[in-house]
Amino acid sequence: MSEHTTTVAGVAVDTRHWIGGERVASAGTFTDVSPVDGAVLGEIARGTAAEAAAAVAAAKAAFPGWAATPREERARLLHAVADGVERRLEELAVVETADNGALLRSHRRGVMPRVAHNFRFFADWLLRLGHEDFDTRGHTNHVSWDPAGPCVLITPWNAPLMLATWKVAPALAAGNTVVLKPAEWSPLTASLLAEVTAEAGLPAGVLNVVQGYGSEIGDALTSHPDVRRISFTGSVPTARRIAASAAVNLTPLSLELGGKSPLLVFADADLDLAVDLAVEQYDNAGQVCLAATRLLVEETVAEEFTRRFVERAARLVQGDPRDEATDIGPTVHPRQLEKIDGFVRRALKAGARAVIGGHPRDGRYYAPTLLTDVAQDAEIVQEEVFGPVLTLQAFGTEEEAVRLANDTRFGLAATVATGDPERARRVTARLVAGTVWVNCFFVRDLQAPFGGSRHSGVGREGGTWSFDFYCDVKNTVTSPKGWNGHG
Repeated sequence: MSEHTTTVAGVAVDTRHWIGGERVASAGTFTDVSPVDGAVLGEIARGTAAEAAAAVAAAKAAFPGWAATPREERARLLHAVADGVERRLEELAVVETADNGALLRSHRRGVMPRVAHNFRFFADWLLRLGHEDFDTRGHTNHVSWDPAGPCVLITPWNAPLMLATWKVAPALAAGNTVVLKPAEWSPLTASLLAEVTAEAGLPAGVLNVVQGYGSEIGDALTSHPDVRRISFTGSVPTARRIAASAAVNLTPLSLELGGKSPLLVFADADLDLAVDLAVEQYDNAGQVCLAATRLLVEETVAEEFTRRFVERAARLVQGDPRDEATDIGPTVHPRQLEKIDGFVRRALKAGARAVIGGHPRDGRYYAPTLLTDVAQDAEIVQEEVFGPVLTLQAFGTEEEAVRLANDTRFGLAATVATGDPERARRVTARLVAGTVWVNCFFVRDLQAPFGGSRHSGVGREGGTWSFDFYCDVKNTVTSPKGWNGHG
């Protein structure tokens, strides 16, 4: 086995970059450690500005050929990538669980099948995408969706491959070439994806994968003059840095950022359903940007809701994510666990009360936590924790519920539990959020727009919205005059 290959859960993973259809090493490496048991998974090639430049150059060189590839052929190749994902589903699942600590059962049953679906959906959507003509006073308007060029896609660690392919699939379908930079805490499945695309027949340079730390390689990617689109999912501070870097070249950005989403529970709601929705927010150890971490409960049912919530949360099993019985796995990294605990300790010191949890477990896990007696302007209510930590506040009126829900700088998502359809319509119309769920959570159709308001993001992804971002949309207006007799 090569010195640049590591074995994770029996799967061989190349730890080098993938640039121009070839594996490329770096002078330096960084250590990738599993959150499951603290084992070293491998020494990963640590990219610099040199690898960034090489990856963009490869993407630029491959762009004319890929952009000129007929739609039907691009779609066929993306379906071939989906086939490859499905063939290697088990390998991708076990490697991602080892790398980021999310539940293996979720990777097998939901996440990796969704990865394949991402490629199939955008391949099919490409073939149904417009080119509709319309008339303006006898002139023909022809709208076309032209590939933009090399795209830099920077993705997070909480759902590494699924969130990467939300971006990679539409960017490739649109006819662009890609430089993918995965998070340094979970880089391994991006390397496997590169192999899958090569096996599917994707031309060299169409997809490139570079690894490393943001300040060392990210700045070089986002400020590169040959990059035509940048899509980023992650934190607000990093987004500010990327935006400043992209501003030099006026490179268009799509940003999906943090959230501090509310779950509004009205007295007329099915309380068992509402409790299930609330407990579901602990999914992936709370490391979900869409999580409704602020429980806003009507005061007449707050006590009963809390009682049922505590009973339901007590049945959650926290432990090894490879175990089929586990509901909540570890925190992705010791630094993230320390950050979560810092938020909770400061909240408790300020007067909050931990109804459940409020502490780490066994060094890698954070106990599911519910805090009450919190003020609306408290840090724990206003800032994204990104861990299994929820707050509960009571409200008296519908007006107060909406006011509390909207009173943050974020606007990614919101969830409403109510038995009254009219109330649902009134409340959802007033909530500031890119996605609102009513009596459900995390129902995500790729046809629908996805993104955030306020500090939760810029732009939308999904369906035609993705192609709108990854394409230069052009309108050609033609007069019937002057054809010199030609039809």
